[in-house]
Amino acid sequence: MNLRRHVILTVLSVFVFGSEFVHAQSNVLRVGTDATFPPMEFVDNGKRTGFDIELTEALAKAMGKQVEWVDIDFKGLIPGLISKRFDMAVSAIYITDERKKVVDFSDSYYAGGLVVMVKDNNTSIKKLADIDGKKVSVQVGTKSVSYLTEKFPKVQRVEVEKNQEMFNLVDIGRADAAVTGKPAAYQYVRTRPGLRVLDDQLTVEEYGMALRKDSPDLTNALNAALSKLKADGTYAAIVKKWFSGSK
Repeated sequence: MNLRRHVILTVLSVFVFGSEFVHAQSNVLRVGTDATFPPMEFVDNGKRTGFDIELTEALAKAMGKQVEWVDIDFKGLIPGLISKRFDMAVSAIYITDERKKVVDFSDSYYAGGLVVMVKDNNTSIKKLADIDGKKVSVQVGTKSVSYLTEKFPKVQRVEVEKNQEMFNLVDIGRADAAVTGKPAAYQYVRTRPGLRVLDDQLTVEEYGMALRKDSPDLTNALNAALSKLKADGTYAAIVKKWFSGSK
């Protein structure tokens, strides 16, 4: 009789503590990222930081969860998500029709795309149309090159290999403007006074957080948390911190 009671108590104990463990694990949100793309996500002094990192941490807190980051190359994010290595992927991922065939996305949390960066004291470029006929630095092999070729044929393109070279040409006055991705442009002007990004964008491409199609409850909870952060001012504060001067 005592043996039977002992067995029953043992089974109950395993069930209770096992349930607590599962519940504890459900409060952990595993998030895949490639932290090599400032200011969205990067490593500074051995710690992950950036807009995506801070926003994801705030969203998880609003959902009552803790984030467990999983570092992975960008090309492995979608396959890793599908194979359940993590619960979601956050790494400056554009929402595209092709990706939506295999994963779901949160509501858009930031509008990326191409922007124009100029010096503060540049009076000849006040709006997007003003770049036509000007010297504009661009990075070889990027969308900026093909976009300007098609939409602004009079632009005098100054093509360089690296982002830094492109920005430097504007700094020293050898180019009137630079056309590049919005996050990179704001990261640069945030750390270098005397430069600004035009308010209007050349293109708009939306960033989203990728989730598996079999986790609609998580997607809904994430969208609810994003709405909450936008309503209480948390989202605006994070945007201001990482993209000073942006809308």
